[in-house]
Amino acid sequence: MSAQSVSHDSHPPHGHPSNTAPSTQKSDKPSTASHPPDSKPDPTVGPPHPALHGPDGKTGGNIEDARKGGQSSSNASSASELASLKASLRNGLRQFPDFPSKGVLFEDIMPLFSSHALHSSLIRAMELQVADVFNTAVGEDSGIDVVVGLESRGFLFGPTLALRLGAGFVPVRKPGKLPGDVAEETFKKEYGEDVFQMQSDAIKKGQKVVIVDDIIATGGSAAAAGSLVRKLGGDLIGYIFIMELDFLKGREKLDAPVHTLLSGQEEKLQETLDMPMGMTKEKAWDPAKPVANAGGANAEEKP
Repeated sequence: MSAQSVSHDSHPPHGHPSNTAPSTQKSDKPSTASHPPDSKPDPTVGPPHPALHGPDGKTGGNIEDARKGGQSSSNASSASELASLKASLRNGLRQFPDFPSKGVLFEDIMPLFSSHALHSSLIRAMELQVADVFNTAVGEDSGIDVVVGLESRGFLFGPTLALRLGAGFVPVRKPGKLPGDVAEETFKKEYGEDVFQMQSDAIKKGQKVVIVDDIIATGGSAAAAGSLVRKLGGDLIGYIFIMELDFLKGREKLDAPVHTLLSGQEEKLQETLDMPMGMTKEKAWDPAKPVANAGGANAEEKP
């Protein structure tokens, strides 16, 4: 059986001006090229359906009906990314027993900065952590005005984090390091007291502030920084640390939300339970036990 093709010229389709032959159908169905009457608008040129298209008419655009679902998907993606980054950071840390003195388990965070990949992961993880725990946007639209970094480990990542959050960076320093008028706060240490200072014009009244440091131990230095922020009129929304030494209960001294990126050392040694107020962790860790996958912090003399 042979078939002969029918050209458009010899047999134009129904609805074409050249086709004057009677229709083989009882009533022709209008083609998509035909113009519908004014009483029946063409569905192909009408406004986009809100359940299928975005405001620009493109399929898959941001739309009100799907916005909640889109946010949930984005949040889930961020949570998954953060979990992966935390695992990488844990694997990048090192521990040194009996340094700088016997009984101290030193948490070395320096590998997080000597490696470009780990350094990038640290800043990204903290950016996501801030957005998650303080319920803000990720990145420069975070709404955070100032990141305060504690001397001296907070200086390692505080300025870079501030850039990522669209915020300014303000250091908290020991006496004699900052010029001009300063506000100061005294806090207790193992054998006496110490002082933190901040330049008096560094924070404006009402600015939203996050305080960062590598570790929270007994909490004295962080509490002093928080007091300085409030003295200058800042709105302290919380603290972010890379790691926490849970058994020292430092967060109990802080009167704003406390969040840590990595889990800390949780061993409650007998010496810790009997430790006098103000004693630092060196005296509490005798003997110390290695802790797998502990966070990135040090065991230097820091309350």
